[in-house]
Amino acid sequence: MAIPPSIRVVLVEDHAMVAEAIGLALERVPDIEVVAQTGSVAGAVAETGRLQPDVVVLDRRLPDGDGIAAIGRLVAAAPKARVLVLTGEATVSVAARAVAAGGAGLVVKSSRLGELESAVREVAAGGVVFAPGLLPGVLDRLTGRAGRLGSALTARERETLRLLADGMGAREIGERLGVARNTARNHVQHVLEKLGARSKLEAVAVARREGLLD
Repeated sequence: MAIPPSIRVVLVEDHAMVAEAIGLALERVPDIEVVAQTGSVAGAVAETGRLQPDVVVLDRRLPDGDGIAAIGRLVAAAPKARVLVLTGEATVSVAARAVAAGGAGLVVKSSRLGELESAVREVAAGGVVFAPGLLPGVLDRLTGRAGRLGSALTARERETLRLLADGMGAREIGERLGVARNTARNHVQHVLEKLGARSKLEAVAVARREGLLD
């Protein structure tokens, strides 16, 4: 009986201990072969183009850029490769971004390694994988049934976002808006939550991508 070919994986993860743990776990699986490991967007594009893997397991946050924003480059480098995003926190907005960029799914880093193995097999077979409960929201976002990202921002929050884009901190935002520093911090936190961002820099990057600062 012929042995089915292994699923060839390029692992992109910049934290050495995490990469080693994931790599060792996947290598123990008979039908999965990690053909390369790298810790940057540049390395991911180069290795994916060189090796033409079946699956790219891609960390969302890399030292030289946003993993999701790099999906298009990876798919262009290896059209048959499927991209599975690793993230510390799965939200509908992050998952929708991944799919819109050409990704095949999203796995939370806190998942068991067995779940990652199953996800690799699923996307290699042409399926899509999301953390439980995300799919309905992703479909709504992609089909337009959900509001455009940023549509829930209030006028004050939009103003806060513009000031963040100008490089202002909470104290300066409070002074500009005429509110207490703690109130300004609350506005900033609400902006981050509504944009699915983990930092001010990410919120500004998302806002620019979505045209919220135009």
